[in-house]
Amino acid sequence: MAYQLPKLPKPPKAKRKQVYLVASGDLRLSANQVCWPAQKAMEDALAEAVREAGYELVRAHPYKPEEGHGFISSQKEGMEVFANIDPKARLIVAEAVWQYSHHVLAGLLSHEGPILTVANWSGQWPGLVGMLNLNACLTKAGKPYSTLWSEDFSAPEFRKKLATWLEKGEVRHPLKHVTPLKKVKIPGAIKRLGQALADELRWKKAIMGVFDEGCMGMYNAIIPDELLMPLGVFKERLSQSTLYYETTQVSDGEAREVFQWMVDRGMKFVFGTNPETDLTEDQVLTQCKMYIAALRLADDFGCDTIGIQYQQGLKDLLPASDLVEGMLNNADRPPVKSRDGKRILYEGEPLPHFNEVDECAGLDALMTYRIHKAMGQPVETTLHDVRWGDWDRSGTVQDYVWVFLISGSAPPAHFIGGWAGASSERQPPMYFRLGGGTLKGISKPGEIVWSRVYIDDGRLCMDIGRAGVVELPPEETERRWKETTPQWPIMHAVTYGITRDQFMAKHKANHIQVAYAEDADAADEAALAKAAMADALGIRVNMCGTRKNGEPWA
Repeated sequence: MAYQLPKLPKPPKAKRKQVYLVASGDLRLSANQVCWPAQKAMEDALAEAVREAGYELVRAHPYKPEEGHGFISSQKEGMEVFANIDPKARLIVAEAVWQYSHHVLAGLLSHEGPILTVANWSGQWPGLVGMLNLNACLTKAGKPYSTLWSEDFSAPEFRKKLATWLEKGEVRHPLKHVTPLKKVKIPGAIKRLGQALADELRWKKAIMGVFDEGCMGMYNAIIPDELLMPLGVFKERLSQSTLYYETTQVSDGEAREVFQWMVDRGMKFVFGTNPETDLTEDQVLTQCKMYIAALRLADDFGCDTIGIQYQQGLKDLLPASDLVEGMLNNADRPPVKSRDGKRILYEGEPLPHFNEVDECAGLDALMTYRIHKAMGQPVETTLHDVRWGDWDRSGTVQDYVWVFLISGSAPPAHFIGGWAGASSERQPPMYFRLGGGTLKGISKPGEIVWSRVYIDDGRLCMDIGRAGVVELPPEETERRWKETTPQWPIMHAVTYGITRDQFMAKHKANHIQVAYAEDADAADEAALAKAAMADALGIRVNMCGTRKNGEPWA
């Protein structure tokens, strides 16, 4: 019998000095169109740098005039693009925007040639966040890659590292700031606390409520069950359609009470009259209903932490979940009664929420909450995007100051003035057609512990470090907001013992988890307690940078 065998195409073979470029974009046409000029400018500058090194940069997919951009905008399109790329060619993934990693992940995993991820140093859309997400996805998948970033692609340091990658197919960065936990001496009392909290988690177990897994292509944000369950943490897979339905079942009166609670505490809502571009009271009242619905669903299933997928899915049905997420993460928040009216749900406590259903952040938040509660430290925690960083143009702070920024999850307890220092502005229409308010504020000065759970070499890992939140003059804060997203809460952070480039070279995520402590000593102890708990759970831990005074961890 004769069989019809498939005929596989033979991609064109790259010339010896050719380098392919791909650009992963958003799923939403409006975002790709708005962000394209920034991407085009970055690609032009990168192409010039490649030419100066004696190579030719070849775009592996064309600009699409009918759509008004040149991004890969779906997983299917990405597969088609990679089917026509020489699998052994040098390949650059260039990012000036937030991107959906799964658009290119399939092609990158089967690519045999050297891979370089590159981002511009800008907070605008932002490419840094997109690149860090892609890097973390490749790390989780065990795919080798190199990475570079630059404010100016003509800078000698960038050109030198680019030339190294072009010639050798690899570029490495020094990681002298990283100390494996086995080299760190943890005081006995702190080590016993970490062990006890790990034992408690394994014995009593915890439930992570996941409202639809896998947001915006973040493969890195999904923890496989077989890695999570040995820790005593189990997923309750919930549907955002259920959250939508439950939101519609909450009464107008209950929503009005939640809204009034925030107003009474001094929170400001920046309302307008056009719902297509402005925040309206109706949008906020719907968010208040979602807040009530989320708490009741979490109670129904006994969840210890929950994550809402945030953009995809709900954006076509409801206003954004940002205000909801920030409320949930605050211990002092509007009270919500159980369905039978007999209990206040999670009374006096936050219900830790992980934005964008990032399960690595969810596990971190759960651990952070339990550690800080046991130590008598502030229990509020949130993730932020590692959005951007810059020197303080006002001259108030001499250190390099990061912009940690996230649309949802930031609790008012982190803000200057608390609830009275918080405001709510409409999410940009480019992303959220139905609007919805953020929970905006400026993070207060103080000592924080930062951390990140990620997957590398098939196992859970955690990087932990210390930082200080600094207060900058209003005009400098406004400058930073204008360079990023002014509707979102902002944190001005100085990482201890870690330069900008060291942080970028090591961090395996677009997100970073942060929590305050009462002072520097307490923050040092909380960082070590988190390390001890993670180690007892079998997580591989690195201590990064130094303590506040420059003292090393080891």
